[in-house]
Amino acid sequence: MLYKHILVPTDGSALSRRAVRTAVALASTLGARITALYVVPEGVPTLFSGDKLYGSGVRGPQVRDAIRSAAEKALGFAQASAAAAGVRCSSARTLARAPWQSIVHTARSRDCDLIVMASRGKHGLAALGSQTMKAVAHTRVPVLVCR
Repeated sequence: MLYKHILVPTDGSALSRRAVRTAVALASTLGARITALYVVPEGVPTLFSGDKLYGSGVRGPQVRDAIRSAAEKALGFAQASAAAAGVRCSSARTLARAPWQSIVHTARSRDCDLIVMASRGKHGLAALGSQTMKAVAHTRVPVLVCR
């Protein structure tokens, strides 16, 4: 099966950047396109609507700016990596109670046929909160896990 649309969730970490590079290389080889996804977890003191972030309280503007900066940096890395390889890349930002839910929903709603994501490689009880494990468990889309 050839993949045509790859979803790559990123938080900007070194492991996520490795997953982005893997997704871009695979997309380049297959002639596929990618969508880079940045998920803002609920509980961060903001309201999120479309491309706009609204801070709350006294620290709201600082939190909003920090989140926007982190998202732009992470998604910018994915877009620059894709552009350098001649791969079409779109990006999305979402808000979710649990990032895995947004990953699964985005893959389904955007007709992605592969998810490439990072894992910290935790085992046992440490892995119970793993967003990667939960995404794998709740999607029918194949997932390539990068460590």
